[in-house]
Amino acid sequence: MQGIDVVFYVAILVMSVVIHEISHGFMAEYFGDKTARHAGRLTLNPLKHLDLFGSIILPTLLVLSHSSFLFGWAKPVPYNPENLSNRKWGTIWVATAGVLANFFIAIIFGLLIRFSLGFNFPDSFYFITSTIVVTNLVLAIFNLVPIPPLDGSKILFSFFPRSFDPGVLVLERYSFILLIIFIVYFANYLYPILSFLYNLLVGLPL
Repeated sequence: MQGIDVVFYVAILVMSVVIHEISHGFMAEYFGDKTARHAGRLTLNPLKHLDLFGSIILPTLLVLSHSSFLFGWAKPVPYNPENLSNRKWGTIWVATAGVLANFFIAIIFGLLIRFSLGFNFPDSFYFITSTIVVTNLVLAIFNLVPIPPLDGSKILFSFFPRSFDPGVLVLERYSFILLIIFIVYFANYLYPILSFLYNLLVGLPL
């Protein structure tokens, strides 16, 4: 794969995770927590969000190794659940906001592809837009997996009684190991979901 293609893929991923993260921050602010704004993180400037390993090194390695699974992350946007006007539902909506943002981007560009199929746009147009759709669908689907610190875990654990907090802390302690195990052994099981949603939005097989 040419160097320019690697830069292109990583750039799309970086901007997608940046939008994901600032969506968390804006939703937290909606529920009364301004931690992200005070930290200067409610910005589309990727330099404010980049995580060296998660935003650059890992995605580049995945692209160069022709991995079928492209994933990465930015530095989490900080928020204080104690400041939320409603801790339970505020936490759920803050966690959900990033996923919804990625789904929204995928829907917009997916429909753009669907309604442009009758026109003679260059192949580069479909290559760019389809990459944006796939990247954002992957981010949305993967983040719904209920393993800390992914958003799915925050949504799920918000429905647990406080007596489950010690168990949650144990899971968070081993979260990195659990994530690696999931990516290595189970990530491919997400492909049918990705393929179904891509076909639903675009009208073409993945």
